[in-house]
Amino acid sequence: MAHVYITGHKNPDTDSIASAIGYAEYKNLVDPDNLYAPACLGRVNSQTQWALDKSGARAPKQIKHIMLRVKDVMSGEITTAGTRDPLRNVGLVMSQKNISQVPIVDDDGTLAGIITERDLARMYIRESRGASSFSETPVSVDLIVEVLEGELVAGKGKDVFGTLWVVSMSVESMGGTMREGDVVIVGDRKEAQLRALELGVGVLVVSNGARPEEEVLERARGNGTAVVLSSLDSYVTSRMIQLSVPCGEVMSEHPLTVSPDELLTDITDRVMEVHYRAAIAVDEDNVPLGVVTRTNLLNPDPRRVILVDHAEVGQSVAGVEEAQVVEILDHHHVGDIQTRTPIAATFDPVGSTATLITERFRKTGLDPEASTAKMLLSAILSDTVVLNSPTTTDRDHEVVEYLEEYLDLDHKEFGMAMFEASSDVSGLSAEEIAARDAKEYEVSGGAKMSIAQVETVGSGLLERKGELLEALEKERERNGYLFTALMVTDIIEQGTELLCAGDCASVERAFEAEADGGVIDLPGVMSRKKQVAPKLLSAF
Repeated sequence: MAHVYITGHKNPDTDSIASAIGYAEYKNLVDPDNLYAPACLGRVNSQTQWALDKSGARAPKQIKHIMLRVKDVMSGEITTAGTRDPLRNVGLVMSQKNISQVPIVDDDGTLAGIITERDLARMYIRESRGASSFSETPVSVDLIVEVLEGELVAGKGKDVFGTLWVVSMSVESMGGTMREGDVVIVGDRKEAQLRALELGVGVLVVSNGARPEEEVLERARGNGTAVVLSSLDSYVTSRMIQLSVPCGEVMSEHPLTVSPDELLTDITDRVMEVHYRAAIAVDEDNVPLGVVTRTNLLNPDPRRVILVDHAEVGQSVAGVEEAQVVEILDHHHVGDIQTRTPIAATFDPVGSTATLITERFRKTGLDPEASTAKMLLSAILSDTVVLNSPTTTDRDHEVVEYLEEYLDLDHKEFGMAMFEASSDVSGLSAEEIAARDAKEYEVSGGAKMSIAQVETVGSGLLERKGELLEALEKERERNGYLFTALMVTDIIEQGTELLCAGDCASVERAFEAEADGGVIDLPGVMSRKKQVAPKLLSAF
């Protein structure tokens, strides 16, 4: 199945996480030809964790990027051969599967080496002008029998180190070349067979389906010579015997290996440097999992992703520029995400992306799982501050009424319990609070700003104003922002204290309010999306 990630923005809030979970469930129901997986881009905050715990939903997998990795393009149907397998096995596999390399493994399955077409070619070229010798690559009688699909009629399995000969000469001249321990191929020629045994050959191979007389067999048994029957002619038999060498004797050791999780951009140069233009993907135990070749690296299909609750590169997953964005579902402004092909993109001004997803369930006559429904409800109540935010629409109210009835609960009690449980940030550092649900925005001239938000019950958090402003300034300097801001929103009083670091004079002008020690009082302001971000973007 094709795999599609669904992910919200960085510094994920409840809507971002719930939308990824809910839309993945919806898409898997209506599009079974693809596999949709929710993902998140960072650690969830306390409010989202409360919602996950309360609903029983599984937290999405956390991903750091959407860039292609080795496991995304490698051939997973890997064929290996053992170090003791005959070379012919590798040749057959290469021919049958149209591949140019085969990993060689030890008895425990770990990678021992690699055999490539070049290795096979060099073996033939090296021996093309002289008799084939097994002095450096010994071959066993058992493997000779295996590759010939022959029969051992005398002697027993043993390793052979001699030279391979095909008898096409007179019996009298055989002693001039053949030596003790050699492998000799001869047809139905009794005198030549006996002469070979007299010379002490290690293996006598009788070709063309001929069967030696008992006298020959008796002599062979007395000499300790193995006699193998081959149904093939002498020429083909000799070629096959050359391919009975164990893979471990011919393989190239220390092949290029990579981890399945490595980025393609990090391995491309290494793959192109080795002559076989491939790498073996291995696990932590050095067991082969797949092969990635030069062909896999040329124009690979990009990772596919659906973006929810955002549409800006700065807020999105690393590598989104190289990925294939197949859909955007958002309730904010149109961002700067660019796509290569037309896609389905929804920018609908409702209070929460979760509202749009719930509407899609209802439109198709489907109900989300109860755990998913509770996450979607949490997201809507979070983004609309229990339907009190100015971003709240009639559609949000309708969806909440549906979910309230479906889950048999009171949305106000549920929402207040969620905010009360997540408003205590006393255990968080100033840096963590200053980055809470932070969103990055690009202003004119390529400059950037960041606005974070934390919802509280009461104004106790402002007692930490000094350290929060210091944390905001550090965040601004680290990222080169024009300014950074933190909205401390009191859901009971329905207002916001805006802490600012950087160009706060422009922020004051935007809201026509003066800062008191770096804090601007914004009564009635609760929505970053509708009441804060638009004014600041216009001011710059």
